Amino acid sequence: MKVQLETISPDSKSPFRLLHDPKLSHLFYWHFHPELELVYIEGADAKRHVGDHISNFEGSDLVLIGSNIPHLNFDHGVTTSYRKEVLHIKPGFKDNVLRDYPELKQLDRLLDLSRYGVAFHGKTKEEVGTLLKKLYQLEPFDFFISVLNILKRLSQSKEFQLLHKTPYVNKLKNKEQKRMRMIYAHIDERYQEKITLDEMADLCGLTKPAFCRYFKKTTGSTFVSFLNQYRISQAKRLLLMGKNVGEACFECGFESLSYFNRSFKKITGENPSVFKKGFTGQ
Repeated sequence: MKVQLETISPDSKSPFRLLHDPKLSHLFYWHFHPELELVYIEGADAKRHVGDHISNFEGSDLVLIGSNIPHLNFDHGVTTSYRKEVLHIKPGFKDNVLRDYPELKQLDRLLDLSRYGVAFHGKTKEEVGTLLKKLYQLEPFDFFISVLNILKRLSQSKEFQLLHKTPYVNKLKNKEQKRMRMIYAHIDERYQEKITLDEMADLCGLTKPAFCRYFKKTTGSTFVSFLNQYRISQAKRLLLMGKNVGEACFECGFESLSYFNRSFKKITGENPSVFKKGFTGQ
């Protein structure tokens, strides 16, 4: 398992860097980096995990991710034949280029939205996906112009969903980020099973009281509350995939259906059966 701050060594002074069809399906790669990221994947049904947002996509996905927003590789666990294109945009492109040219103002607004995480759909996803798949074949000048056209197309689109209600802020220092990534990875691996405070404290090399204080100070939430929120996010994904309430409950690590129902309503404002019916009609 690889969980880290991803550092990207620039091959040139270009503000853009393309990762053509990287294959990471065997890894749980929970990471973040200063570069903004536009990722397109097709031929896969998988999980979209960006910041605090967790959902699933079917067939393809196109997401713009802001600077230092932690995210999981979109091909995690995929076993089908798929293709992926990842475009990194250096933060200096926005800070030092876009703001100086009024002609590029609409691109500046687009990259501002990246702080929320943006998932595109419809014709936008189809058309931009096609353009992204051609980038690796282009010479540098044509590559640069094509990226600008891609960003222009996205900036004009109304076919998108913001993944967070407010801009996502990574507030942790490097040492804390490393520890929290370890905690998040452990939760992601073991949320279907019983996770104890003693287990988490041992993982972090802390006493149980010290771990509880650290987690509350860092996240603003108790560990139990955070774990329940994570499990409910996973349960929502399972319900949308067609699982019934009981299946979603126990597959997400809850040991009691009544406690699951209470937790689901407390976190989402509605019962799991109502949530499922609202999206699937069942």
